Amino acid sequence: MEKKGGKAHAAASRSASQRPIRPVSTAHTDASAVPAGQHAGNASRSISSGGTVTVRQGRTKQKRKKAGWSGLKGLFHFGEMDVTFLILILILLTFGLVMLFSASYAVAYYKEGDSFFYVKKQAIFVVMGIIGMLFVSTIDYHVLKRWVYWIFAGATVLMIIVLFMPPIKGARRWIVFPVQFQPSEVMKFAVIVLFSYMISINYNKMKKFSYGMLPFMCILGLVAGLMMLEPHLSGTLLICAIGFTIMFVGGTRLRHIVIVGVIGLLALTAVVIILIKFKGVDYFLARIQSWRDPFSDAQGDTWQTVQSLITIGSGGFWGLGLGNSRQKYMYLPEPQNDFIFSIICEELGFIGGMVVILLFVLFCFRGFYIASKAPDKFGMLMAVGLTVQIGLQALLNIAVVTNTIPNTGISLPFFSYGGTALVMQLLQMGVLLNISRQAAVIKT
Repeated sequence: MEKKGGKAHAAASRSASQRPIRPVSTAHTDASAVPAGQHAGNASRSISSGGTVTVRQGRTKQKRKKAGWSGLKGLFHFGEMDVTFLILILILLTFGLVMLFSASYAVAYYKEGDSFFYVKKQAIFVVMGIIGMLFVSTIDYHVLKRWVYWIFAGATVLMIIVLFMPPIKGARRWIVFPVQFQPSEVMKFAVIVLFSYMISINYNKMKKFSYGMLPFMCILGLVAGLMMLEPHLSGTLLICAIGFTIMFVGGTRLRHIVIVGVIGLLALTAVVIILIKFKGVDYFLARIQSWRDPFSDAQGDTWQTVQSLITIGSGGFWGLGLGNSRQKYMYLPEPQNDFIFSIICEELGFIGGMVVILLFVLFCFRGFYIASKAPDKFGMLMAVGLTVQIGLQALLNIAVVTNTIPNTGISLPFFSYGGTALVMQLLQMGVLLNISRQAAVIKT
């Protein structure tokens, strides 16, 4: 019996020595942590359990910290961007600032008493836009998937709010508080992101009318209706063209696009006729008549178009020289804005105009190259949409100032005066640069 008892006692001692010792927090060993009059055994148990809880809380905090850091890391993507595309943007911005000063100093001095008024404000927005562009270029564009419907909803609310703003030059296109901007600029981006997302999740069903056309037609119908109430014909055409381009690249049948496009043009024509006949809106009719015969009322409604044509023709092949424009001295309206391309042609001639066109062609070529190397369909479609937006807007502006299409009031990207529009464009270029960071692009 004694031997068995001795063996049992030895086994118990070994098991006790092999038990894991719970870590004790030094914070709980302080005598002040033990309530007065508490039994020493209870105090020791409370110290032991408190130490365990402290360790567990520390581990939980570490896990949360790691999870937060990994989530923050997932928000950014710091790969190498497409330097060629970035250089093209900077060249366009620099060229634009030089020409903006040349085109605007006469009207700036006349209206504001400061020849540098427009260029100083534009330069501030350029700096802000470049900083914003570089920052956005580090944010993973896939984050937009989480906010795509909120972005479109916010843009729609802004488009409704602008209808209650006071009219400026006969149209309600600007929200003037706290800063003046056009909600249509936000809507362009919203449509690009929304269409790209919808197509990327239904890519294999885009040949079907119910998936490849019907939902997009409803969205474009809503957007076009809101924009025509401003009215903003050029913005309507631009957004519809961007939408149809993304749909075509995304796999929508061409015959569906043609059919709906024809129906849309007929509906747009009907809306214009209704506005003219029943609401007395002669805005569109005057623009069309000015386009058909710009010299019919050269001292009245067609003054701007006629002066634009004279300005372009005055430049000839080589131009009058940088800063030597004559038409900017209160002859050509808005020389710093929609009609800055006319001043470029007058001062730098046919050669200068072709250089501007070539820069935009190179911009579009590089943008489509980035799109072709994008890592997924969402990125590819967004790159196409953002590139088409800038290229098509430049094309429409040049068509307006040369009277190829009716005067619809559309700015030249990176050149025309307008701070909020420029910042919005550069932020969107930041998204395109982030796509290039993740694309299989030769970044030289």
